[in-house]
Amino acid sequence: MLAELLEKAQRVDELTQAVELKSEVIATLNQRIQLLEEALRLSKIKRFAPSSEQSGQTSLFDEAEVEATVELEAATDAAVDTVEAVDSSVESEASEPNPPKPKPGRKPFASHLPRKQIFITLSDEEKAGAITTFFTKVKEELDIIPAQVRVLEYMQEKAVFLEPAQAETQRRIIAAALPKHPVPGAMGSIDLMCNVIIYKYCDGLPLYRLENILARYGGELSRATLANWVIALARTLQPLINLIRDHQLAGNIIMADETRVQVLKEPGRPATSDKFMWVTLGGTPGQPSVLFEYDPTRSQEVPLRLLEGFSGYLQTDGYAAYNAACIINHIIQLGCWDHARRKFKEAQDAQPKPKKGKQHKASKADHMLSLINTLYMIERQIKTLSAAERFQQRCKRSLPVLKKLRAYLDDNQHKVPKDSLTGKAMTYMSNQWDKLMVYCSNGELNISNILAENAIRPFVMGRKAWLFSDTPKGAQASAIHYSLIETAKANGLEPCAYLTHVLKALPYADTVEKIEALLPWNLKNTDFAR
Repeated sequence: MLAELLEKAQRVDELTQAVELKSEVIATLNQRIQLLEEALRLSKIKRFAPSSEQSGQTSLFDEAEVEATVELEAATDAAVDTVEAVDSSVESEASEPNPPKPKPGRKPFASHLPRKQIFITLSDEEKAGAITTFFTKVKEELDIIPAQVRVLEYMQEKAVFLEPAQAETQRRIIAAALPKHPVPGAMGSIDLMCNVIIYKYCDGLPLYRLENILARYGGELSRATLANWVIALARTLQPLINLIRDHQLAGNIIMADETRVQVLKEPGRPATSDKFMWVTLGGTPGQPSVLFEYDPTRSQEVPLRLLEGFSGYLQTDGYAAYNAACIINHIIQLGCWDHARRKFKEAQDAQPKPKKGKQHKASKADHMLSLINTLYMIERQIKTLSAAERFQQRCKRSLPVLKKLRAYLDDNQHKVPKDSLTGKAMTYMSNQWDKLMVYCSNGELNISNILAENAIRPFVMGRKAWLFSDTPKGAQASAIHYSLIETAKANGLEPCAYLTHVLKALPYADTVEKIEALLPWNLKNTDFAR
């Protein structure tokens, strides 16, 4: 009898262990299913939903390479009201009314545009007997002069002189000096070459389309010829890029980012492998510079080369390749709140929708986003203040929010699965926390790296059209042209007029001083400033 009871007890223990084991397996599978459902919801949102985030912060370019659509000052509109509010003192200051928005309506055309007056006259019969007539401007229309292809024929004047010699009279011929050309022997004018550069790197038109456009107007040039011009002009512009790089390294703040680019004939690498275009944004106050650099790798050697000699603040995403350059050059790393915020936004978007008739329960991602949005709202309200005043406001208003954010992070990070979107967002923020706090230590710093992401946006948009570079020389040439165009735009210059001026003057610039005179910030008061 006792043996039978022991056998039954042992059997019960075995069944209990089996049930517990199966329960653990079921719990693990349920958690796995929840994670997969979360990833599936996020994938559907990225594929089908609008790219902009509803709370105001745009879906920016990152590894996913989504277009950026706003600047830092338009980063967010208001904090989310579905979770706990921040301290009442902070909330009251953060709720100050926004400045009034400009009234809607048609904007007038720029005053610097050339104007042609068209006079609408009365007939002689209509104005017969009038004591006087006059004209009033009743409307303006924007007009455009269609492109026109023409051939420039250079007629060189030559003078013949007679010089007596010992036995007979000899002739000596003097010819007028030809204007210097940035690509000697080329069959295209400087204006045409500048338009090719602008069309491709400013407007995103690939060379095969430019070839067709020129042919439509009667200019027969192959895309190979156009590509050779692009590369040759880049070599001519390289000294100017070198000076811009030196100027950027002399500044106090650099923002950096990188994106993929396909180069078909990179030695030692498959055509389908990823190569990278790096961008750095910096310079001294009032003299911004944007520099692109092609490299086949994404290794730490690239930041080491680009940041050699720089000491100041470097703002990037969480990519670890920048760490070595910061350590060696004693650079202070500055985090980007956009990247931290975006991860929580993805976690929020991937939440299951509440069932019909049930109220939405605020999640941990909702709470984190509310606090982060409050930081952005503070930044928007203090953006017009001086650097010293911004520093004071951040100490007074942002630091209490950051303290509350850190406390909530520490209390809840262990309560969510590490593999969930919220868990990954919390892990990222925890790892980047020291860098994310740096912006409060200096009023000149930005809360996010969005300016660098916006600087690289023209390249991302252009890449959608021309898709790839054929050779490393082409990718390097693209980096040079993007650098000069975006730096000109950052300094308020019309890029085509600026590039034309530079290419006409650069062949005559035989000293460093003459090249420096062509830097964008040295030409801000010229006729082609926008």
